[in-house]
Amino acid sequence: MLTIKNKIRSGFAILLASAIFISSCNKDPMEFPVPTPVPSTGATLGDTLKTNADDSLYYRLIVRAGMAGMLNSRTNSYTMFVPGNNAMKSFINAISGGAVPLSAPDAVFSGFITTNIPATTAASIVGYNIIPQAVPASAFGNTFPNMQYPTLLNPAPSVSALLRLTTFPTNRNGNWVNNVPMTTVDWKAANGYIHHTLALVAPPQRYLWNRIDTDTDLTYLKAAIQRADSGTVAPGYLQGVLLNIGANLTVFAPNDNAFKTALTGAIAQALIRAGVPPATAMTQATSLASTPAVFQNPALFPVLTAELVKGLIVYHVLGNRAFVNNFPTTEESYPTLLNTAIPTHPGVKLQVTFGAPFPSAATVKGLENPTPSNIIINASPLTPDPAGSSDQNYLNGVLHKIDQVLLPLPL
Repeated sequence: MLTIKNKIRSGFAILLASAIFISSCNKDPMEFPVPTPVPSTGATLGDTLKTNADDSLYYRLIVRAGMAGMLNSRTNSYTMFVPGNNAMKSFINAISGGAVPLSAPDAVFSGFITTNIPATTAASIVGYNIIPQAVPASAFGNTFPNMQYPTLLNPAPSVSALLRLTTFPTNRNGNWVNNVPMTTVDWKAANGYIHHTLALVAPPQRYLWNRIDTDTDLTYLKAAIQRADSGTVAPGYLQGVLLNIGANLTVFAPNDNAFKTALTGAIAQALIRAGVPPATAMTQATSLASTPAVFQNPALFPVLTAELVKGLIVYHVLGNRAFVNNFPTTEESYPTLLNTAIPTHPGVKLQVTFGAPFPSAATVKGLENPTPSNIIINASPLTPDPAGSSDQNYLNGVLHKIDQVLLPLPL
């Protein structure tokens, strides 16, 4: 572990002085492809949805949001991600806590939308599913990470009137928006395109730090971030970035068991090097690593320095948002934020395996990990925050729980 400390400490003045997190936001409109013109004749988006029976519930949500007139305008172009009625029923069943059963008549679901979903909430949902330009599926690209497009939803108008949440569509490994498959694409209307989705793509509500701060299986990660932020260089920086609306990150979050295992091994090795018998060293290390307080133990500060822990944390963060469905199907390396301090570092290796249609497994491997870490895939494919473990989408990034701590350099 001292090897890691010595190698990365010198680079952290560069890392912390730069705006790496904010510059990763990627919201410059020049990065978006030129939209493809669509015909101005024929039915508009609003009328197309109104007359399609399987879009009746989403159209009711549009009406509730007060956005039907906008979607019937021929002066602007839009791209819409639209869930069909079955997807809307699943959404309403979930947000009603099961009070509206999936077997209820369509009229019951429609009534729930009108009566129980506030107009502002409806506008946020619909706005997050609209790109203010006409984009066919072929333009989404198949690169890593996902291409991103601004939506109509401004999550923080008090911060900036120009701020917009982005969605992340791709046609890599199929057609997706964020982690939701598209079922049909390129329905043309007079003023844009409709891409149907398997589920409703809900806007994120919280920040990455909110999840880390409250998840009872990420208590070591929380303590590690707090230890990293206790340093004299830019104190509180990591937590601040994880609460920053301008960031756009992917966090690989080791669960508590992953940290216990890694810390127990590292502390035991350090004790053995100091002359402690191996059996005694393991007993002491197990006790020391048994709670997140290990990061606040003054006796371990010479080893678990703030700079060292900071280096480990940023090795678990990509400077862009990557959903598992966008990972490569054969193992490939990608840089992490540690590359800002160590530019030649090979980063981490990512890989995904697909079921039908969702990913069934995904891994991320640190340079010095003997085996890849498993991303803990959601028990149900689209499990949302706070219960999900993969593809958890937040205002400033996406989080995947993993079962190992990633090691950038030898311990």
